[in-house]
Amino acid sequence: MRILVQLCQRGKVVVDDKVVSEISHGEVVFVGFTEGDDEKTISFMIEKLLKLRIFADKEGKTNLSVFDVRGSILAISQFTLYADVRKGNRPSFVHALGHEKSKPLYDLFADLLSKRYPSCAFGIFGADMKVDFVNDGPFTILLDSQELLR
Repeated sequence: MRILVQLCQRGKVVVDDKVVSEISHGEVVFVGFTEGDDEKTISFMIEKLLKLRIFADKEGKTNLSVFDVRGSILAISQFTLYADVRKGNRPSFVHALGHEKSKPLYDLFADLLSKRYPSCAFGIFGADMKVDFVNDGPFTILLDSQELLR
C-alpha cells in the first residue's frame, strides 16, 4: 500500500462538474494498493498517516500531526502510485491491484479512517475525478507499506 501525502491549504474533488468532496487546511492523500495488502496493512498505514508529524509548530519545525492542527484529510484512490517505468517510457501498472480487488480495500480504508478520524472527505473510486488543491509548502511525503513494515 502506498499513500502520497501532501499538505494543503484547501482541496476538492470534482466529478461531472460537481464538487463531490472538499476540505480546508489539512492533507490531500492519494492511496494505492498492491498484492498482499489487507486490513492489517491498512490499519498500520492509517496510524502512520494520522501520527505523521509534518505540520509546523510555532518555531517552524515539523512537530505537529493532522490531529494536533485539527486539519482535514481528503483521500483519493490512485492506482498510478504503483507505476513502474524501469523499462521503456510507458508506465506499467502490473504491481497495482486491479479494480475488483482494490475497491474493497479502498472502501475499508475509507471506513477505518473515518472511524479513527472523522474530519475526512473522499473521492469516488473509479470515477474520472478532477482534483484541485493548493499544496502548502510544497510538502509531499510518500508512505510505502513494503518499506515501513520490514
